[in-house]
This record gives sequence, structure tokens and C-alpha cells, in this order.
Amino acid sequence: MLLPIYAYGHPVLRKKAEEIAADYPELSQFIANMWETMYHAEGVGLAAPQVGRAIRLFVIDTVQLEEKGKDVVGFKRVFINAQKVEEKGKIWAYEEGCLSIPDIRGDVDRLDTLTIRYMDETFVERTETFNGINARVIQHEYDHIEGILFLEYLKPVKKAMIRGRLENIRKGKVKVDYKMKFA
Repeated sequence: MLLPIYAYGHPVLRKKAEEIAADYPELSQFIANMWETMYHAEGVGLAAPQVGRAIRLFVIDTVQLEEKGKDVVGFKRVFINAQKVEEKGKIWAYEEGCLSIPDIRGDVDRLDTLTIRYMDETFVERTETFNGINARVIQHEYDHIEGILFLEYLKPVKKAMIRGRLENIRKGKVKVDYKMKFA
């Protein structure tokens, strides 16, 4: 089932998400709905707060990037109750966007290596290290469960330039090919 993606300005996007237990109601169906919603919106990642639930869960599929010829070995995973263990490496800028903030993109500086501990969809604990674009996508989705939007990393000049467009998104004055829910 396609879920509405919550738009910039909705309070759930600014909440720090809460951990969940293995008996979270209808978890497997919710995860399936997140995958379906993410693919329909042509995303590579989607966090639960983006579909209205302030829980520590996000899904990522960068295999799509690999299939499009990008220089990445992709992966597809569910991350539950994720916690960053370590970020290190070189800082690099890359243009990011967000399904909750359509048609706005901007350069974000992030470290290129991330170690993260999380539970998979069967609640098996895992600790893995990711690099490059894979690390970046995880960092972006992880920020969502911390109540942080990529906009916070943009340079002040860029923030000033997009202020009006952000206000239009907040008011629901945006056209997208997927369902959205506005504040």
C-alpha cells in the first residue's frame, strides 16, 4: 500500500524517533509499504518519520544506483533502532535531495565512512561499515530518525535562496507524482 510522504513543515519530521521492539504491530506489512512507497516516489531511501511514524526505522536500496551505472556497489537493507558507531574519513560534498522536500537539492558535506549498529527486519543485530554514496544515503536517512533534515547542512546563502520554495512546500503548493501529507 502506498503511504503518503509527509512534507517539509510537518512536526513529525523534526521529532527524534523512538526505538521499537520486535513485536511492533504489523511491522512486516509496514516495511513492505515503505518499500512500495519509496520505489513509487523513485527514492533510494525512506525513513519512518517521512511516512508519519516517529520510530527508528528506515529502508535503503542503492542497488538502483548501481543499475543506473553509478560508481557504487549497491545494497538493499532495513535498518531498525540504528545507532551510529563511528563516522570518519574525508569530508566530501554531494548534492542531496529528499522526498519530503521535493524539487530542492543542495550540496551537503559529510564524512565518507560510517560504521552503524542496527537490527535488521528479523531483529538480528548487525554492525557494518559503509563508504561513499552508501554511507551518505544511510547518514541522510539516519538524520531523519534524529529529527534532522538535510536543509540544516546547507550554506546560509543557499538557505536564503530557497526560503520561498520551502514555504510553498509547507503550504502544499508543490506538484509531485506521489501522495504527500502537509502540516
